[in-house]
Amino acid sequence: MTETRKPIALVVEDDQNLANAFGYSLEAFDVKIINHGGKALEWLKEGNLPKVVVLDLNLPGARGTDILDYLRAEERFKSVRVIVTTANDRVAERLHSRADLVLLKPVGYRQLQELANRLNH
Repeated sequence: MTETRKPIALVVEDDQNLANAFGYSLEAFDVKIINHGGKALEWLKEGNLPKVVVLDLNLPGARGTDILDYLRAEERFKSVRVIVTTANDRVAERLHSRADLVLLKPVGYRQLQELANRLNH
């Protein structure tokens, strides 16, 4: 019998409560939570390939925009969907052309679940 694996969703969020809430809302995925921007970049550089990335912008170790730049510059991440979460509406406006979705915090459980499920199809 062949085991079907869930696609990977990477949640990069330094607020553990938010990271856990995002993780729970992504039940259709195998969720990897990383709370540090530098560690998220390392994980991506190790060859891991998520289908969806939920990305906070204000992170320790590396800014979310650095991670977004890395994802967009590498050919192997071309099909990766990036959902940026931020509380700053001015920053959100500037990122619309680089991210698949930009959500203003607070982000609701159902909102993220529905959007991520749409991106999974």
